[in-house]
Amino acid sequence: MDPDLVLLLNGIVSGLLLGGLYAAAAAGLSVSFGMLDVVNIAHPAFMVLGAMLVALLWGATGIDPLVLSILLTPAFWALGAVIYVAYHHFFERRGDEAIQGLAFFFGVLFIIEIGLVLTLGPEQHFADASYANTTLHFGEIDLPLRMLVPTLVSLLAIGGLALFLRRTFMGRAIAAVAQDREALRLLAINPVRVKRLAFGISIAFAALAGGALVVVQPVEATSGHVFIGRVFAIVIMGGLSSLGGCVLAALAFGVVENVTATFYGPSWSPAVAFGCLLLVLAVRPQGLFGRAA
Repeated sequence: MDPDLVLLLNGIVSGLLLGGLYAAAAAGLSVSFGMLDVVNIAHPAFMVLGAMLVALLWGATGIDPLVLSILLTPAFWALGAVIYVAYHHFFERRGDEAIQGLAFFFGVLFIIEIGLVLTLGPEQHFADASYANTTLHFGEIDLPLRMLVPTLVSLLAIGGLALFLRRTFMGRAIAAVAQDREALRLLAINPVRVKRLAFGISIAFAALAGGALVVVQPVEATSGHVFIGRVFAIVIMGGLSSLGGCVLAALAFGVVENVTATFYGPSWSPAVAFGCLLLVLAVRPQGLFGRAA
């Protein structure tokens, strides 16, 4: 097989696996930013917090990192619910969610990062899963389980979330809460309660994404910085409240980045990927799967 074709095929496969990690990171933000209209700039910091806790628990117990991340989701849901209550009390109910609310989440981001540095230090942490050094070979195509297993677990979790949003009454309420609060009140549903539940779910997904991240690569307190622009770009490209669009945009983003890095060097990959975002928004301002206003 032609060497360039082999590079291209492996670049696409690796990009899809990288996109699975991006999808895990962006799914929770798709709920908070896309459905609730809460600009949680600290979402990647919660992901790193989850990754660091998973690494610590893995070192103490030896349990698989992805299992540990699932076990952490109730605690992260409760943390998200508490943070939303504070956000709503001090900003949202007074109509100050735009600038002041954004500043609030910037503050949360820095508190998490500084807290991690002070408690765990600036060094990197990792969790070495039992399958991390195994690679499946299909001819010239390589599938490292270090990337494949977190991607599959993330996609299954996102599929479960999509079913919850589509098939349950509370899930449909979450999808509707940012569009028409008064209609929910007419149905005797408290919009604040719905948003508290949904924001907790978004932070719980950050814990899952952290478990996937720490399997793929070592993490440090500031590792979330590289994801801030990417996850927002993916959510916007996919169409804000479209969870399926978020996943497809994440996979496309990963493929574009990885193929560009393979052939032209890693310094070009973010520029090309964000260039594709601008092109998509020029053609479809509502994103690939968003609805026109």
